[in-house]
Amino acid sequence: MLTMNLWNRHGDWARRRTVLIEGLRRLDPDIVAFQEAVVTDDYDQVTDLLGAYYHVRHQAGREADGSGCSIASRWPVHRHEERHLRVTDRVDPAELTGRLACAEIDVPAPIGPVLLAHHKPSPWLGYEHERELQAVATARYVEERHRRRPAHVVLLGHFDAEPESAGIRFLTGRQSLDGCSVAYRDAWAPGPGGDTFSPVNPLRITSCERVFDEPSDGVWAGDHFGVTAELAVLEGP
Repeated sequence: MLTMNLWNRHGDWARRRTVLIEGLRRLDPDIVAFQEAVVTDDYDQVTDLLGAYYHVRHQAGREADGSGCSIASRWPVHRHEERHLRVTDRVDPAELTGRLACAEIDVPAPIGPVLLAHHKPSPWLGYEHERELQAVATARYVEERHRRRPAHVVLLGHFDAEPESAGIRFLTGRQSLDGCSVAYRDAWAPGPGGDTFSPVNPLRITSCERVFDEPSDGVWAGDHFGVTAELAVLEGP
């Protein structure tokens, strides 16, 4: 799986486009969550970069220039639903941020169906209160979807927060918020060390790496690095 902010078509787009296409071909991801991807009546940035062999779902909530969040999958995508996380009046409904998209993806065996949650909270530095509320709203919605149709749950996106922040601590099971608690496994966190207990998770994280984190011929792919994670079915203790 890959998540990345495409930075719209800003900067030297013609050269960035080449870097992104070549890098994506090498990575060959199965599932992609893009932020700041442009979709207009005559242009689809996701299909332009990935090719026509992915199942693509674009969030309806987009900015005036077509920038928004999108999901692409090698396998069919079903029951794509969106929520605007306007938890306070400070969350601007015209922005692409403060949004959640959930979709069910027909990943083949041995993994099986995946409920993918694409989370894009408010990014501003002074908005940790909003991010806390948005994290709780996202967790509650995902739990509701999971009760209706159980599947492996993967939460990914652009979280705009430090690991020590309350919203991230909540999502990773380190604290509760608003009378609610969940415990998502952080793919980026270090592996087992001296701990004597490990929570059971049916999916095993086999790798998590930064991508597009170096320039190619002096050209950076975007203004953010991407992150990939590989998941496999847990085998044995």
